[in-house]
Amino acid sequence: MTSPPPSASAASVLDYAPVMPVVVVSEASDAVPLARALVAGGLPAVEVTLRTPAALDAIRAIADAVPDAVVGAGTVLTPEQVDDCVAAGARFLVSPGWTDALLEAMRGSGVPFLPGVSTTSEVVALLERGVREMKFFPAQAAGGTAYLRSLAGPLPQARFCPTGGIGPATAPEYLSLPNVGCVGGSWMIPAEAVTAGDWGRIEDLARSAAGLGGDAGRSRAGLGQAGLD
Repeated sequence: MTSPPPSASAASVLDYAPVMPVVVVSEASDAVPLARALVAGGLPAVEVTLRTPAALDAIRAIADAVPDAVVGAGTVLTPEQVDDCVAAGARFLVSPGWTDALLEAMRGSGVPFLPGVSTTSEVVALLERGVREMKFFPAQAAGGTAYLRSLAGPLPQARFCPTGGIGPATAPEYLSLPNVGCVGGSWMIPAEAVTAGDWGRIEDLARSAAGLGGDAGRSRAGLGQAGLD
């Protein structure tokens, strides 16, 4: 079973699903079955990080063979990588941080992007440049839900994908915040399951992750701005 084409169901990369899988692909041959399992489990937006030599081939393979996936590139650090990722078929870009040169390249790429932030000043600097959607990284180490909750009052226009140290136990608290669109994580992709080709297990874990958005969404709707200043 696969999800409907993502392009018909989301206006932002933050809105495809409550969880964005962060994927490290060591073997490009694993990319397509892994992406299919994630999409079947309800997680269509897949961030393939540029941490291995196989990453660009993995992005290219998913873009070619899994049309229901929205494949993106993560750990994008240079303008050259921006060009390479888009050429490979990446439909969005994610960076752990940003510089003006990197931001200019991502803005000129023609695809959505999530520049990384971990401080209020970085958030304000991006808002000043017209960027409202960001990656909050490393989420747990940088202050977690308490930090993001504090930002929601003075900076309600900023939306985040917190990533870094988040698992199924902590994700619902993040998702309950009004300024969090989704969370990034890799707990639904255990290394031993990938090595064994146990795509059914990954699909089941993805389905559980996709289900985390239900109660969190209701909590977000009732939270408003109370207590956030």
